Formats: sequence, C-alpha cells, structure tokens
Amino acid sequence: MSDKQQVITEQELAQRDRRREQLLQRLLAPAALLIIYVFFGLFGRNFFSYPVLVNIIDSSYYIGFIALGVTFVIIAGGIDLSVGTVMMCAAIVGGTAFTQYGWSMEASLLLIIAVAIAFGFFNGIIIAYFNMPPFIVTLGTMMISMGVGSIVSGVQSAAFPSRAAEGGWFKQIFKYISEDRQIIPTGGLILLAVVIIGHILLTRTKMGRYFYAMGSNKEAARLSGIDVRKFTMLTYVLAGVTAGIGGIAFAATYTTVIPARGQGFELIAIAAAVIGGTSLAGGVGSVWGTLIGIFIMSVLSNGLPAMGLQAHYQNFFTGVVVIGAVGLDIYRAKKASEVKVLTPAQAFRVEQLRKIEEQEQEIEEAKGAGDSARAKELRETLQRTRHEMKQTYRRMRKQEREERARKEAEEREAAKKFEEVLKESEGPSPTDESGE
Repeated sequence: MSDKQQVITEQELAQRDRRREQLLQRLLAPAALLIIYVFFGLFGRNFFSYPVLVNIIDSSYYIGFIALGVTFVIIAGGIDLSVGTVMMCAAIVGGTAFTQYGWSMEASLLLIIAVAIAFGFFNGIIIAYFNMPPFIVTLGTMMISMGVGSIVSGVQSAAFPSRAAEGGWFKQIFKYISEDRQIIPTGGLILLAVVIIGHILLTRTKMGRYFYAMGSNKEAARLSGIDVRKFTMLTYVLAGVTAGIGGIAFAATYTTVIPARGQGFELIAIAAAVIGGTSLAGGVGSVWGTLIGIFIMSVLSNGLPAMGLQAHYQNFFTGVVVIGAVGLDIYRAKKASEVKVLTPAQAFRVEQLRKIEEQEQEIEEAKGAGDSARAKELRETLQRTRHEMKQTYRRMRKQEREERARKEAEEREAAKKFEEVLKESEGPSPTDESGE
C-alpha cells in the first residue's frame, strides 16, 4: 500500500471512529435519562404517576434556563458561577418592587430580566475588556448578587401573588390549571422554545459559529478577524437573559423567593450542560444535549425522595453526578486528542470495507439496470469478500497480538539481564572486603 493510500486509509478510519463516538455521545445522555427514569419508576413510590411527571417538569424550568445560558458561555471557553444567585437576586428584586414599591406585575417581570441582564453585562465587560479570569469574576458576582438581593429586600423574602390574585396571571404561563383542576405544565413549551432559539443561534448564525471558534482556540479566532471581546461579553449577556427568564419561572413555580439563595444552582446547571455533551474545555456542545442533562438532574431530584431518601442524600448524589460529569468530560477530551496509528490489520480491514462498499454499489447498479444474473454474481463475490476479510483480519490480529507479546517478553528479559549486569559491575561491598 502506498503512502498516499495509507494516509487516505487513516483518515477514513479516523472519520469512522469519530462518527461512531459522536453517535455514542448523542445516545449516552438519552439512554441514561431513560434508565434512571425506569429505575425510579420500578423502585420508587408512585414515580410513574402524572403528578410526579408534572413535578419533574416544574423543577426543570429555572435550572433549565440557566443551564442553557451556561452552555453558551462554556462553548465559548468561559465559565459562569453566578447564574444561580443572579437568577434569585433578580427574582427577589422584582418581587420587592411589586410588594413594597407598588410596581405593576408587568413592570416587575421586566425588572427581573433587566437586573439579570445587568449582571450579565457586568460579567462580560470585566472578563472581556479587563482580561480577568472568568472563574474569579463570576465567583465575585455570585457574592455581589447575594448581597444586592439582601440589601434591596431588607433581608426579607418576597412573596409573589397566587394565580387567583391580582398580578398572578403569569403563573398560568408556566403551569396551566383548568377549571376542573387539570394541570398542564405549559412551562415545558417555553423551555422548548428557548432551546430551539438557542439551537438556531448556535448552528444557523455567524454568532454561534464564532462561539465555537472562540472555545476551540481563542487566539486563532482573534487572528481570523473575530471580535473576541465583543462576543465573549455577549455570551455572558445571554446567560443573564436566561437567568432572568429562570427568575420568572422560579417565582411562577414556588411563589416565595428568599434572599441570599441560589448557591448550588450553578453547579447543577453546569453538570446538566456537561452531561449533555458540552466540554468544559470549550468548542463543543449543544443545547439539545443540555436539555437532556436538565431532565436527568430533575429526575434525580424527584426520584430520590420517591425512594425515601432525605435532602442530605440528594446533595450527596448530586455531588457524585457533578464529579462524574466532569470526569466524563475529561475522558471525552482525552479520547478526542489521541492520535491513532493504524496497524497492518486495521489498514487491511479499512481497505476491505472500502472494497465492500464499492461492490454493494455495483450490486445496486446491476439491480437498477435489470441485470439479475450480474447482481447474483456480485452478491456471491461480496459474500466471499466479507468471509475472506473476517478470516484474514482475525489471523492478522492474532499475529499482531503474538508479536506484541513476544516483544514485551524480550523487553522484560533484556531489563532483567541489564539489572544483573549492573549488580555484577558494582562488585563486592566495602564491608565484605574488610571482612576478608
């Protein structure tokens, strides 16, 4: 096989492996969601009931929105630890404006969005234009937002009106309750709409392509003409927008917002993004994967109590999932960076697979031409080729394993002989000479 053919063969095998790994990654999160849901359904109490399903969807709203925002930031190579507390700060500021200052509900909801966007701008400007580490900046913003919420509310909780009271109309957007008390979690449609918008932004716009480019190599993106500062800031603004929507969703679901809360939500959001395939190294991820990760975390938070486990057990398992998600991301990054060199057996197999594809194409052409005799002859040739490929590939792999074992044995023997030579060269010790 020529060098050119070898290069083509290696590229083909790399592409096949990459497509297979991408398919496995896409199926991994949905399969995990299905397995976890069935597990809790079998061993939990009434987990397959409709009320539990509503609770799962309800608890996914606010985490879901901030997880989508974090996905943008991580894809672009950043991190945001403040989304949880920013969401709660915006919610309590809006609630305080409604209850203590007489703002209308419409204005209060807009204030929630505005406060969250303001924090997003703050993060983006400090990180992008002052070149400060995102981890430190967003950690500081986490503390600032907790303080702002407590100061504005006077360290008092903010209670949003019930759905029957004046101003409680927005709760119907996230959970519709009919006159006969039938509950429909309509917030799931809003979450889905935001996911679709996020997917369009990432895959159909220049901005989304810039995010991926910045996450893959920020310096290369800058040299290619991308305004890295502008688009870095924009990722944090988008995170602020989703945090604001999450604040409204939280108020619609739980009514009472307590100051200085929200710590820990960012870890669940980041874990959901990573479980869904977003790489903490940047440049890789999708909002659809994050959506699956969100529901995995929501199923866990509702499934553990169904098995009789208390809150401290839930915190324990949530921590395990976070560590597992980061470990999975490191494993994926390691696999992606590996350089694969073809063995003779692998090169032979790829060459035969290419020949099989050509024969299958010839069979289809013969069928299309109505030449059944030619098609039958080609099918027989194809069967022989497949049989010969399997036999030869197995034999070559066996020879390679035997050759590898022989070389390892020779290396061990050489190392043993080298140690013996070293011992002989050292000679008798001074103690032995004095004893003589």
